[in-house]
Amino acid sequence: MRTIRLTMAQALLRFLDQQYISIDGQETKFVQGVMGIFGHGNVTGIGEALEYSAGDLTYIQGKNEQGMVHAATAYAKQKNRKQIYACTTSIGPGALNMVTAAATATVNRIPVLLLPGDNFASRQPDPVLQQLEMTSDYTVSSTDAFKSVSKYWDRIVRPEQLISAATQAMRVLTDPAETGAVTLALPQDVQAEAYDYPEAFFDKKVHYIDRRPAAQEAVGRAAAVILGKKRPLLIAGGGVLYAEATKELAAFAEAFGIPVAETQAGKSSMAWNHPQYVGAIGVTGALAANKLAKQADLIIGVGTRYSDFTTASKSAFANDEVQFININISGFDSSKLGGISITADAKEALHSLRETLSFLDYSCEYETGYIATLKDEWDREVDRLYKAACDEGFAQTNALGVINETIDPSSVVLCAAGSLPGDMHRLWRSTEPRTYHMEYGFSCMGYEVSGAFGAALAEQEREVYAIVGDGSYLMLHSELVTSLQEGQKFTILLFDNHGFQCIHNLQRSQGSEGFGNEFRYREAGTRRLTGSYMPIDFAAHARSLGAKSYKATNPEELKAALLQAKQETVTTLIEIPVVPGTNTGGYESWWNVGVPEVSESAKVVAAHEEMKKNIQAAKLI
Repeated sequence: MRTIRLTMAQALLRFLDQQYISIDGQETKFVQGVMGIFGHGNVTGIGEALEYSAGDLTYIQGKNEQGMVHAATAYAKQKNRKQIYACTTSIGPGALNMVTAAATATVNRIPVLLLPGDNFASRQPDPVLQQLEMTSDYTVSSTDAFKSVSKYWDRIVRPEQLISAATQAMRVLTDPAETGAVTLALPQDVQAEAYDYPEAFFDKKVHYIDRRPAAQEAVGRAAAVILGKKRPLLIAGGGVLYAEATKELAAFAEAFGIPVAETQAGKSSMAWNHPQYVGAIGVTGALAANKLAKQADLIIGVGTRYSDFTTASKSAFANDEVQFININISGFDSSKLGGISITADAKEALHSLRETLSFLDYSCEYETGYIATLKDEWDREVDRLYKAACDEGFAQTNALGVINETIDPSSVVLCAAGSLPGDMHRLWRSTEPRTYHMEYGFSCMGYEVSGAFGAALAEQEREVYAIVGDGSYLMLHSELVTSLQEGQKFTILLFDNHGFQCIHNLQRSQGSEGFGNEFRYREAGTRRLTGSYMPIDFAAHARSLGAKSYKATNPEELKAALLQAKQETVTTLIEIPVVPGTNTGGYESWWNVGVPEVSESAKVVAAHEEMKKNIQAAKLI
């Protein structure tokens, strides 16, 4: 057997550089490069390997460990999980900064490879700088924190262990049912240790992603249930997009007259003006979809994990006769809500189920024009909100309307947290697939700017817009600098509403008078932040980093700024001051957040009683 002597870090990069995936006969290089921030735990190991023997892998210098993993996650999401970046850090705080982003990737089923440095395996300099010493278990280090947020975790304490660890890592990263964050903890001494690796370990490896067909028995069970149902509703989740099944989704809905609602991850699966499209579903849903959900005697969930926002904390489906058919590549998700499971690729399953139902001559029994009437009512509500005026200033929904109507339909809009995801889910009108990029599995504040950099890296030919609140921007915006360094332009649309207004609204809806969620000065001698709003010049801040910036306080200024920003060649920020509370409402949905049973506030106690009534009404298991 021929061998080649390399350090573990050099061998890891050479291995990653030879990984490919093949879907529907199309072969793609899987690992594009490594994002990293160097420290004593990786600079002389992976750092040396990246400097001298990276092959075709590109190195991108991150500015914040969490931010760069968000960027890698967004890149993989926008690439439909067909390409990834790995992320490397030092030990201790550098590694731990990635944990939040690792959870974000795992919750959203997005592949990302994390390579944190770790303590010396030899323990010779024990304890090394930044080492976490656990007196009860000396084998525990900071990287053990990744176990609960990773789909695969390993610590490589001998260089030869890389062979099996890297193989298992690729298995998980390329499995659409199992994918998420994969962590290989790399002790800093082992990174630099050499081993005679078999040359075959570095041969080109193609991972074939075969579409899993739907078992005919499962299709038959589902069809038998559907035949007895008159008012089905189809919920399109992110699995529709990942399976590239948007055409099959439309064909299925058209064949049987079934209305289609979308989750946050599934939005843009169907054009907003398609006759069967009834809007967003759940807590952040549209009125048309939520009304249909309450009446439906069957829910066909395609590629959805049924989060509490999708199900309105299991209160969305009020028909006593409702049943569920779940199409999902993951058996874990297809088994939810006691549904009939079709564990299969969404494209394959929709095609098979459509053929079976067509042979059986099925059609649903909605009253003529009923779906169109609900859809028309909702479309007129969106029009109203897009033009909403506010005496105090610029309304948030008005600003979104200007943006939606001004930017190119092929542009990618990206969002994650605050009140904006609700407004976007309800109001945004997508006409093309994969133009709506929402991280709402984890709703991680700080994803927006970092994610927009990753999306821009993935979308070289399209404009990318980060739609972000002032709270999220302040929390994490460091990869804006990386975008300038890499020449990857995107536009930040910063909605300034003076604080964490989404949670402020939620808080007040549950009996609070409002506490601790607005960016106000502390009044002298008080315990509360009840002074005037803090004036923050976000446009000036972006300019100080090297970006272009504009400020828009009304529809005319915003439209002009959007047109100017499109002409810019570097990342650009548009600051949009909006009036707090000018976001959308609930539209017949409910969210269980847990309200105190005992409180000094009568409003809080009343909210608790209302919560108990809603819980009792939610009969689903």
